[in-house]
Amino acid sequence: MIVLACIVVALILGLACHDSLRRLTNEEAPFSDGDVQEYEAFMSSLRTLEADGWREDRRWNRSDYGQGRGAFASSAIRPMPFDPNTADSLTFRRLGLPGWMAANILKYRAKGGKFRKPEDFRKIYGLTDEQYQSLFPYIIVSPEADGDSRRFADSARPVSADSAEAKAKGQSLFLPRDTAGLYPVKYAPGTVVDLNLADTTELKKIPGIGSGIARRIVTYRTQLGGFCHINQLREIQIDSDQLTAWFRIDPVHIIPINLNRVSVDRLRRHPYFNFYQAKAIVEHRKKHGPLSSLKPFALMEEFSQADLQRIQPYVCFD
Repeated sequence: MIVLACIVVALILGLACHDSLRRLTNEEAPFSDGDVQEYEAFMSSLRTLEADGWREDRRWNRSDYGQGRGAFASSAIRPMPFDPNTADSLTFRRLGLPGWMAANILKYRAKGGKFRKPEDFRKIYGLTDEQYQSLFPYIIVSPEADGDSRRFADSARPVSADSAEAKAKGQSLFLPRDTAGLYPVKYAPGTVVDLNLADTTELKKIPGIGSGIARRIVTYRTQLGGFCHINQLREIQIDSDQLTAWFRIDPVHIIPINLNRVSVDRLRRHPYFNFYQAKAIVEHRKKHGPLSSLKPFALMEEFSQADLQRIQPYVCFD
């Protein structure tokens, strides 16, 4: 028993000594002279990068990333003429765009992407509407970016800053452009266009209307079935006051919806009907037979008096 007790005590002391030795060997050794020099070199490089603006360029990683397009609204835009197909990263930075956005543009171009018209620049992720509107008049897209630059030959001509003809016609020197240095031929003052018949080509001939606005007008007109008043352009964020003198509207060209035949899905695609209104119309028709007017809906909670007045020109009961 005494021998066994001695063996147990020896084992306990041996394990304790082994644990102590293991802790000592795992302790961090103090920095050597080489480690200190390496650390000083690293800190010096950081100070150099910070002096060159590295920290400011990367700050978006900590505060702006993940906040969406609006996170960069405060970027200071400094407009100047540039071609998004040839500009380098330094040019984009001078324009006021963040470094990550310039890098994305260069990657897009490296993969074969092209900006075929100034409006294509709006597709850049993170670019706010304010930034886009500030830069748009300065975007110069060379005709070579579009495979068929000849299509501009008959509908566009160069306009210089001191063009006497442009001044005589009162045209703006910053008209929306279709391509580099080329502007659509604009109508002379006094020209009047039917808003319900004009296509995008004709709309772009009106001063103040470019490709983007022309497409919005035609798209919304198709959804409505035609315009009945010039102020409807405000519903798609277009200032109608500046365009009143250029347009006439003939309601005969409006394509109405037959409420006795239309389905809920078709009716709800119209800008002036929501799902509940479309459902109320179809269900009333099923219960009470064909409709002859909008009077049955005057007392329904789904419709206000303003709603009924607004949809009146766009419905029929044939």
